[in-house]
Amino acid sequence: MNKRYTGLIEHYRDRMPVTDGTRVISLGEGNTPLVKLENIPGETGKSVDLYVKYEGLNPTGSFKDRGMTMAVTRAVAEGSRAIICASTGNTSAAAAAYAARAGITAFVLIPEGKIALGKLAQAMIHGAVVIQIRGNFDAGMALVKEVADHAPVTIVNSINPYRLQGQKTAAFEIVDELGAAPDFHCLPVGNAGNITAHWIGYSEYAGQGTQACAFCEGSCKFGGKAVNGKRPTMVGYQASGSAPFMRGGMVDHPETVATAIRIGHPQSWDRAWTVQKESGGWFDECSDEEILAAQKLLTSREGIFCEPASATSVAGALRDIRAGRIPEGSSVVCTLTGHGLKDPDTAIRQCGDDMLTVDAELSAVKDAILNNMA
Repeated sequence: MNKRYTGLIEHYRDRMPVTDGTRVISLGEGNTPLVKLENIPGETGKSVDLYVKYEGLNPTGSFKDRGMTMAVTRAVAEGSRAIICASTGNTSAAAAAYAARAGITAFVLIPEGKIALGKLAQAMIHGAVVIQIRGNFDAGMALVKEVADHAPVTIVNSINPYRLQGQKTAAFEIVDELGAAPDFHCLPVGNAGNITAHWIGYSEYAGQGTQACAFCEGSCKFGGKAVNGKRPTMVGYQASGSAPFMRGGMVDHPETVATAIRIGHPQSWDRAWTVQKESGGWFDECSDEEILAAQKLLTSREGIFCEPASATSVAGALRDIRAGRIPEGSSVVCTLTGHGLKDPDTAIRQCGDDMLTVDAELSAVKDAILNNMA
C-alpha cells in the first residue's frame, strides 16, 4: 500500500534539519510536476530536451511554500509566536498560509501599489497583518531586519537559512525524476535565494554536502550519499529594469512588470555569484516584452499558465538555445516560480480584445465558431 504524500519535509526527512519530535508545519507542498515541453522547443530550430518545473502548483501557488514549510517549522520548534517578512507578494502569501496552519501571527511588509492583487488577496484572507510601506521591497527588507532586533518575531525571508533548506528539495525532485541532474538549470532571479537553494540541493545529491553547507552557515548537516556526481550549469535571468547582477551592483529603483523579481538589492548576492562561478553558469537579462511574450507562448502553445516573473527563465533559455550558448542535445530545466493567477490583471491586459461578444442566438454563436476555427 502506497504511503500518502505529506509534504517535502517528511519525504526528505533524512536530509532536513528536523528531529523525530519536531512538529512539522506542512500543507503538502512539493512534488510539483516536471513537464516536458512538446511544442515550444521546435520553434528554436534546435534539438533540446526542455522541461519546466511547475512550482505554481504548490499550495499557495509558488515555490515559496518549499522554504516556508521549513522556516515556520523551525520557528515553531524554537518557540516563536510570530513571523515577519518583506515581500513582493509570493513570500507574504506563503508566510500567511503557513502561519495560519501553525496558529501563529504573520506580519508582512509590502510595497504600496507594487504587489499583484492575487498575492495581496492571499495574504489578507489568510489573516496576516499586512503593512504597506511607501517604498519598495528593498526598503521593506531593511525595515524587517531592524524590527527583528526590537520585537519577538522570526524573519522568514530567504536570509533565514531554513528557507533555503526547504527550497533545495526542488533539485532533489528533479534528479529523482530524471535519474540525473539536467545539463542546465535556468531560473528567474530576484532576491537570488532560489538559485542558491537549488545549488545546495544539487550539491548534496552529488555528494558535495560539505561544500554546500558553507551556504547555510552551518545549518545544513545532511550531505547524504551521492546520487551521481553530476551538477548542472546554473543560469539566472533577471528583468532588464531590475538586474543588479548584470549591472555589477545594486539597483536602487528597480522597475519591471515581473513584480516577483522587482528587487534591486538581492539578499543572496554573494551566494549567487558563488553559484555562478562554481557551476560555470551565467546571468543575463530579459526585457519586459520578452518576458510577457514567453508567458503567452507557454499558455498558448503548452497550456501552462505562469506569472510573468516565472516566464523570465523560459524567455532567457529560448534565446540562449537559439544562440547556441545552450548547446543542442542538452537537457534543460526551467523553473516556473509561480502560477499565472497570481497576477491576473497582467494576463488579461496581454489578451486585449480577444473576447467575442455576440447575440444570444444559435446563428451568431455558430458564425463565431466557424469564423475562428484554427
